[in-house]
Amino acid sequence: MAGGVGIQRPQHTEGWQTLPWKQFRRNVYRLQQRIYQAMRRGDRKRVHSLQRLLLHSWSARCLAVKQVTQDNRGKRTPGVDGVASLTPKQRLTLAKRLCSLRGWTVDAVRRVYIPKPGKTERRGLGIPTMRDRAMQALVKMTLEPEWEAQFEANSYGFRPGRSAHDAIEAIFNFIRLKPKYVLDADIEKCFDRINHDVLLKKLNTIEPITRLVRDWLKAGIMDGGQLLFPEAGTPQGGVISPLLANIALHGFEEALVDAGPQKHKPAVVRYADDFVVLHEDLKTLTKLKERAEVWLAEMGLQLKLSKTRITHTLNEYQGDVGFDFLGFNIRQHWVGKYHTRTFRGRAGFKTLVKPSRTSLKRHLHRMRCVIRQYRGAPQAALIAALNPIVRGWSLYYRSCVAKRDFSRLYHQVSHMLYQWATWRHSHKPPGWCYRRYWQRQRGRMDFTDGTSTLARHCDTPIIRHVKVRGDKSPYDGDWLYWGQRLGQDPTKPTRVTRLLKWQKSRCTHCGLRFMASDLLEVHHRDGNRTNNRYANLMLLHGHCHNQVHGKRCQ
Repeated sequence: MAGGVGIQRPQHTEGWQTLPWKQFRRNVYRLQQRIYQAMRRGDRKRVHSLQRLLLHSWSARCLAVKQVTQDNRGKRTPGVDGVASLTPKQRLTLAKRLCSLRGWTVDAVRRVYIPKPGKTERRGLGIPTMRDRAMQALVKMTLEPEWEAQFEANSYGFRPGRSAHDAIEAIFNFIRLKPKYVLDADIEKCFDRINHDVLLKKLNTIEPITRLVRDWLKAGIMDGGQLLFPEAGTPQGGVISPLLANIALHGFEEALVDAGPQKHKPAVVRYADDFVVLHEDLKTLTKLKERAEVWLAEMGLQLKLSKTRITHTLNEYQGDVGFDFLGFNIRQHWVGKYHTRTFRGRAGFKTLVKPSRTSLKRHLHRMRCVIRQYRGAPQAALIAALNPIVRGWSLYYRSCVAKRDFSRLYHQVSHMLYQWATWRHSHKPPGWCYRRYWQRQRGRMDFTDGTSTLARHCDTPIIRHVKVRGDKSPYDGDWLYWGQRLGQDPTKPTRVTRLLKWQKSRCTHCGLRFMASDLLEVHHRDGNRTNNRYANLMLLHGHCHNQVHGKRCQ
């Protein structure tokens, strides 16, 4: 059956590795697709029936345990019980315990503080126990297809198959033909202040899930030996918290669009708790700001005044032109009438999306800190530490007008590396230091030790990103569309996108198609990680990669 009924549950220790994971994935996705289609038809009774079936599915329970114990990057973070990892036998036991929904008791969460990037403030995370994480993953599998069928077209944060680049491209499409006023706003402490009663009413789901979600929202928070009980908010750090935040903010875009004029409707683009509202009329935008404050107040939320402002994309307004959003700067510039389209009979304008100044400064600061940290380390160690930072930052911004910034960053980083070299050899002449750490390769001078070479920002090609269609979801079964989008993800390295194309978006170990939420790993066939020829590489799921190396170790 679709829910995994009839599959024999192994009792021995090594049974976890021998479970039919490929069939489990098919069973779960088939049910999720049916939930999505039923919700699109408006058949809520059918949705609830399928959700009950998925909650009790052996396939879903095993996949939920695998996700939180093997796939998630934060799997080693313990909760209040101190459990950071499980043996295969313990994973099987936990999967069997997930069926007892009615008798499930929720544990307290452990409060952990992490620094906010570029700030002195710290963000509080609530880390659930391993057993609660597994149950949250199971409930998320059940709820996500239902809400993916309802979410608004211009909501992009914490959703499968959508990214920050889709939000930026949506903004570009709204303003590229006509300049507009912009309400750039941020919701203050969104995750900490969501009203529990309003959220549960909006959830409107079956009783077992409602009870579990209520218990997770009301669960105690262990903070420095003191147990606190929250009256509002969804603790960040849980598997289901981002989905609950999106559910709480569902309807925000529709409320603002309906409050605007019908002839020239405003555009609302939201990414998690950050959003922008675009409209050509300033008075209308001011009214929409008031409507946004009223709508958010119903959810127990409010705008953060220090991050809320109104500006214009082309002309100066209140001392500013353009705005920053998700690390990008979006602004329009006057140009000659022969370079682009004219605007009201005057010279034309051009819309440019670039990396923001704040992001550039933060990236340079991080590079400088790493170079100082590795002052006494070998050159190869410094290159190994810098390359992931350079490649990751460049991939994130390769879909915007960043070529000039890439070139400037290369020269600034080269200067810092030259200072690093002269500091190590203060008794040597500068020319000797340069010849010691820079070598000619492919007709240019690279920072290299002969075996490893520092990546350059300016080597990253600029590739235009195509926005996801507003009515599409990974649960609609359109594998052709989502396979192509996965191979065009701007945040994935070139070798990953090439392997995706050559493997036709399928894992060579299990044969299943890759999904947007999957963790992808590049595997070296001969075990030599320095042999990066494409003939020696293949792309696997994260858990399949663990299985391959596990078999090799046996």
